Amino acid sequence: MFKSKLKYIPFLLALLMMSCAKRGSITGGLKDTLAPVLVSSSPKNFTTDFKGNEITLTFDEYIKLKNTNKQLIISPPLKYEPLITPSTVSKFIKIQIRDTLQPNTTYSMNFGQSITDNNEGNALNQFKYIFSTGSHIDSLTLNGKIKDAYEKHVDNFVSVMLYEINDKYNDSVIYKEFPRYITNTLDSMRTFKFENLKAGKYLLLALKDKGSNNKFNPKDDKIGFLKSYVTVPSDSVYELELFKEKLPVKVFKPIQASGNRLLLPYDGKQNFKTNAPKIVLKNNNEVLETIITQFPKKDSLQIWHKPLKTDSLSIEIEKEKYKKQFTFKFKDQKKDTLNITAVQNGVINFRERFTLESATPLVKFDKSKIRLVNKDSSAVDFTTEYDVFDQKLYVDFKKEPQEKYNFTFLPGALTDFFEKSNDTLSYKLTTKELSDYGNLILNLRNVKRYPIIVEITNKKGDVVLASAYSESSPTVEFNLVQPDVFTVRVIYDDNKNKMYDTGSFLEHRYSEEVFYNQEEFDVRANWDRNETIDLSIPFNPEVEKKTDEKKKKDAERKRKAF
Repeated sequence: MFKSKLKYIPFLLALLMMSCAKRGSITGGLKDTLAPVLVSSSPKNFTTDFKGNEITLTFDEYIKLKNTNKQLIISPPLKYEPLITPSTVSKFIKIQIRDTLQPNTTYSMNFGQSITDNNEGNALNQFKYIFSTGSHIDSLTLNGKIKDAYEKHVDNFVSVMLYEINDKYNDSVIYKEFPRYITNTLDSMRTFKFENLKAGKYLLLALKDKGSNNKFNPKDDKIGFLKSYVTVPSDSVYELELFKEKLPVKVFKPIQASGNRLLLPYDGKQNFKTNAPKIVLKNNNEVLETIITQFPKKDSLQIWHKPLKTDSLSIEIEKEKYKKQFTFKFKDQKKDTLNITAVQNGVINFRERFTLESATPLVKFDKSKIRLVNKDSSAVDFTTEYDVFDQKLYVDFKKEPQEKYNFTFLPGALTDFFEKSNDTLSYKLTTKELSDYGNLILNLRNVKRYPIIVEITNKKGDVVLASAYSESSPTVEFNLVQPDVFTVRVIYDDNKNKMYDTGSFLEHRYSEEVFYNQEEFDVRANWDRNETIDLSIPFNPEVEKKTDEKKKKDAERKRKAF
């Protein structure tokens, strides 16, 4: 019997070898979807009478830190950032505090989404380590939300701050001092929540803090604030509107751009087109004739002057209480010359004015040397308007559908500041059928007050495609618009200057109120779209997000079905 069993041994060995040699893959089981868990901390979380300067957090698995410079929010903020180690994968985090802590204060360290497991990147969402240098943990809360005063969507990573109102408070603290408490909307939220507050009266402030220094820098930062102070505890949900302040006038030393043009850089977005500074250019004591225009797409003015020979020039700039004077060397350089370019090329739309841009400012126009004829060579009447600040000549005329037009500017029709005139210029334009365009009629309900500026923009709201001004009528028509998807924006023009005006913290003034319609309007060719908009319904980005997601899913279903 023993021998008969032995004959099976080679067979079993062969099976064993085949089993060992067989190639396969390790499945590893189900995917890890669980976030790391804090198993211990020293000192313990929610410790009172905190005395040390080092904290150790230990987790149940290997973790790594991600974007702590953006995600970690310490409230009240520390002057010196804590040292957090290690920077490599580990089961623990050490936090070394390098600042003097305030007495009787509750501190909160919110790690946001920065603590993740090493394998799958599962984040320990909004983990907080809290301690108090006093005998108790403050536990009051304050809630709110953020919106942009003008833009359709608000920035992410907005800092929200509370400044304590006491005998040391004044408006300058937001420029110089750290807030008492701070939180952040991070990268996915438009709401904020303060926790572990103590009772008191506070200034509530929001900053898109470009410098990440917890102080307001008007040159770079957006700001939002409440005119009235908030009292904690409070059950109210506060809303802050972010806006970019208009900076006070500040100019810098001129730059010589050519033999007849200077550039005058200035700080911030200034409306010099309607409210220009007084500029005087001098050669010794002689005041030079100048024309002031905008340098395209740059924060600089162009100061045009006649060619001259001199070693130096001086310039004086004055606007309200602001005065500045410069003296600078002047070199012999190449001069700018007359050059005319057309904005439209070929097709001109019905809502457009034919536009010419000049490289040098124009000063004389001889309409008798400008000819406009249609395809039958019949003369077409026209009007002209010159915008000297932007160096654009607008030519307006009644356009007929499916028509061809020929513009001719004979020599001497246009003369610039340097007495140079154009050679013969010819431009051919055509129009489309009326059916190639659509009409959008808006019926506005619950308009709070007039006048209003009504704009139709692209989907993002960052390009204005057409605008209208209404002083009393709730119906606004945008006829013959190019087919597109439009967003509607309404601005309450409270100071009646026909433009949007931003706010000011020091003047305790909000920006002019802006309304965005929730629904976008698809205007197609040969369509009349008549829509009613209720201005009492605020824009909700979450609704838009869900709508966009639904549209994507519907489009994907149609694609798969096809």
